[in-house]
Amino acid sequence: MAPGSELACAISGSTRLYGIFGHPITHSLSPLMQTFAFQHHHLDCLYVPFPVQPGHLPQALTGAIALGICGLNVTIPHKEAILPLLDDVSPEAEFIGAVNTVDIRDGRTIGYNTDGTGFLMPLQELPLSFAGTPALVLGAGGASRAVTMALLQAGCPELTLCNRTPERAHRLSGDLRERFPQARINCVPFEHAAAAARSHILMVNTTAVGLHPGDPQLLPETALRPEHVVYDIVYRPMHTELLQAAKQRGATIVLGIEMLIGQGAEAFRIWTDHTFPTAAIRNLVYPLI
Repeated sequence: MAPGSELACAISGSTRLYGIFGHPITHSLSPLMQTFAFQHHHLDCLYVPFPVQPGHLPQALTGAIALGICGLNVTIPHKEAILPLLDDVSPEAEFIGAVNTVDIRDGRTIGYNTDGTGFLMPLQELPLSFAGTPALVLGAGGASRAVTMALLQAGCPELTLCNRTPERAHRLSGDLRERFPQARINCVPFEHAAAAARSHILMVNTTAVGLHPGDPQLLPETALRPEHVVYDIVYRPMHTELLQAAKQRGATIVLGIEMLIGQGAEAFRIWTDHTFPTAAIRNLVYPLI
């Protein structure tokens, strides 16, 4: 039996039920993390993975409300599709266009996106001032929307977006400027990423490059320096080619699994108003990546 998977107490009529909607769902670490956190705080709660096929999402959400489920995580392929089904969504979820956490109270559903908060959590543990740290962000998809919004909210003075499809970067830049009119936001072609790295401290990969062996190197090793902080949100493998190169050059690296833990921590806070046992969760999930 996996660590943290034992039930700390008997399930009763007062047990609060939480879960995750996705398809497939067997790979998710959320049941392990949330169950451990509930047990850590001695909360009478249970977390269940629900394999919900794409066509069944409306019925599944209606059923969750009817059954008195208190909260949900939402993963692929439902994060966008669930938005119009909810009673309300947070400003972050609306801007990102995706929900990964739902709070259900008195039959009312409120959707949140915890990607941005989860992304910032490990950075807040570093001796890093967001107000003085320009950031280079690789990618302009949904993950990039969450990351860039979080950085600007935290006080990042300058963002440079770099994407293989320039139109997507310019579209994201325009959306960000509408929300943050004072922000300095630049777009550069992907082939200029190495040059852009010279004038930035924080570099974030929000693309899927690095998921598979043989993926191209995002930045040449020569573009990385000891003063850089390099963050790759890919968490399988834990040490991507980008992070390995950055470590070799003496840069500070931030693992993508830290963002996943941060996402879980924020969902747990929304549901319970309790603090996530982050250090213990790290010890639990790191060996599984």
